[in-house]
Amino acid sequence: MTELSSGQLDIAEASLDSKVFLQGVAGTGKTAAGIARLQYLLDQGVQAENILVLVPQRALGLPYAQAVQEQSGTQMIDFLTIGGLARRMVDLYWPLIAEEAGFAQPNEPPIFLTLETAQYYMARIVEPKFEHGVFESVSIPSYRLYSQVIDNLDKAAGVGFPHTEIAARLRPADLEDPGKARVFYDVQSCANEFREYCLAHNLLDFSLQLEVFLEHLWSPGTLCQEYLIRQYTHTIVDNLEEKVPVAHDMLLEWLPSFSSALLIYDQEAGNRRFLGADPDSALRLSESCHEDIEFTESFVMGSELTSFSESLRYIVLQGEAHPPKKWPAMHELETILPYQHHVYFPAMLDWVVNEIRMLVHDQGVSPGEIAVLAPYLSDSLRYSLVERLNNQEISVSTHRPSRSLSEEPVIECLINLAKLAHLGWGYKPTRQEITFMLMQAVGELDLVRAQLLAEHVYGERDGALEAFESISAEIQERVTYQVGERYERLRNWLRDYMATEEEELDFFLSSLFGEVLSQPGFGFHEDYNAGQLTANLIESVQKFRWIAGDILEESERTLGQEYIHMVEQGVIAAQYIGSWTTAQDESVLIAPAYTFLMRNQPVDYQFWLNIGSTDWYQRLYQPLTHPEVLSRRWPEGRKWTMEDEEQYARESMARLTVGLVRRCRKAIYLGLSELNEAGYEMTGDLQKALNSILKRAPRGTL
Repeated sequence: MTELSSGQLDIAEASLDSKVFLQGVAGTGKTAAGIARLQYLLDQGVQAENILVLVPQRALGLPYAQAVQEQSGTQMIDFLTIGGLARRMVDLYWPLIAEEAGFAQPNEPPIFLTLETAQYYMARIVEPKFEHGVFESVSIPSYRLYSQVIDNLDKAAGVGFPHTEIAARLRPADLEDPGKARVFYDVQSCANEFREYCLAHNLLDFSLQLEVFLEHLWSPGTLCQEYLIRQYTHTIVDNLEEKVPVAHDMLLEWLPSFSSALLIYDQEAGNRRFLGADPDSALRLSESCHEDIEFTESFVMGSELTSFSESLRYIVLQGEAHPPKKWPAMHELETILPYQHHVYFPAMLDWVVNEIRMLVHDQGVSPGEIAVLAPYLSDSLRYSLVERLNNQEISVSTHRPSRSLSEEPVIECLINLAKLAHLGWGYKPTRQEITFMLMQAVGELDLVRAQLLAEHVYGERDGALEAFESISAEIQERVTYQVGERYERLRNWLRDYMATEEEELDFFLSSLFGEVLSQPGFGFHEDYNAGQLTANLIESVQKFRWIAGDILEESERTLGQEYIHMVEQGVIAAQYIGSWTTAQDESVLIAPAYTFLMRNQPVDYQFWLNIGSTDWYQRLYQPLTHPEVLSRRWPEGRKWTMEDEEQYARESMARLTVGLVRRCRKAIYLGLSELNEAGYEMTGDLQKALNSILKRAPRGTL
């Protein structure tokens, strides 16, 4: 067990009837104190089943789970989100509340939807409306449209207002756009129809799970509330600021019934505001605790990074007109902020990879102590970095949890192989898709040879793959016989599969991965990322199969056909807990900046890319929803203005960048290039803020 400070020990060993509100900025040891508290409770004889650990997302409960496993190995403690608790209770008490909650089939079991399957059903509601011009003025991909309507339902449930008020609450967000009122009306109509469809078919998305739990199960005198109060006598709630307001409401009511409670709050955070998190609401709970304790000493940052983080936050929020009283010394900045100016984007990437090479190979830094971060991680940026790092023999992993399944090359490869193996489904890949599929599936196959092979073995008309020996000897030599042998193994496996009875899609994918793609000579061999994505896809298909039965009876499509149609619509990937554990590997992490924040795992070195990009502060374009206007913080009816937008951008950039600094131990390398990936000049606000600090810092002795 890690040695604790006196303050952490005081928290951990507080009396078994204490209720403590613990706050502090990231890196001050709050979660470590929470883990120690959990271990202390177990040591004092508290039964594991009587302890509830609440976190905003499952991945943030992993440190607690790992600590308990190391200590006891067998004790089962509930590590839950508010959604997980709601789902568990709805499932348990379904026979008692299904009819009063308005479900049309109370004698049938509930069907819990993931984000992916919720979008599938939302698409069935929205797609027919496109033919009538609904949403024709909204220029976003259809899957983003579905997810934003669902997001509005989630915010209504999380904030605690009726879903029928979505449009009325969104109208102040129109920024004087007269066409938005009609769009918000259409959003409301889709949300209403989706809710009616769910009630008619026993479907529960996140919003309905939460509403049913809070309105029908979490009420004074109900069996469910009595059970929860009796079952859980001690609680630890981490990242309280990242929870939705109704979770805070529930905890306010529940807190008096706990024997002990530790509530942990990250100051200056709230990184999930766009998902409904409300740090201001969370602070209400401090008044219901016996003690309000603040941790101020960072266990991550040194004094130089601490000074830099304070200056950065000040300059981002206040601007150059109100500089901080004390600037970091230049010799401090040169130690913690290595950078080099570049004109072109690829040159900046070369510099980044070379610096990582020197850290890993020359200085002996573990790759797992390095994170490469950008506001958004595009395919081209990810590919460029991965290829460069692989060429330096440096292990690398990537994590993009909100990415569409259809946008992942590994998933595209698997889906196209499924199409080839099931020609009766009516999906025939294009020759270009076959080219990229071969690049992914066959080891050591570059684009030129993959394209050449696809041109000579694939017939777009019939969707069949021809034998390698059927092409000319000249082409065989150019492709190479080694690649040809691997291609034949893949083709023969598909041919043998097609000669047998058709399997469920998830069984097919599992067999394909295990028997071919993961074997030596094929593209997924020893590729952790490909293996993780394959596992995610198989899990996604399984969940879809479990919930889509009734609908498929009404459809002429098979499950495989329907699933592929859903993926090609661009369905967002739900969060898979395995993906969040990648950072435990000894590999350089490449991730979006917000994703890294929510992992809550500090590293020694960070690399910030695209410093001049506006994406560091601009809000994600979401024309059908709004994180602030739908929050409790926003006065009902007040218009959202450009001044509000600018203030929101400043606060978001301050939370993001300072949060990153607080999760860095040694140095932040700044990736600077005058031109971005597309060749356009970059002069964003983050670069301006950093320039303000660098040019104003007093020059010290080097």
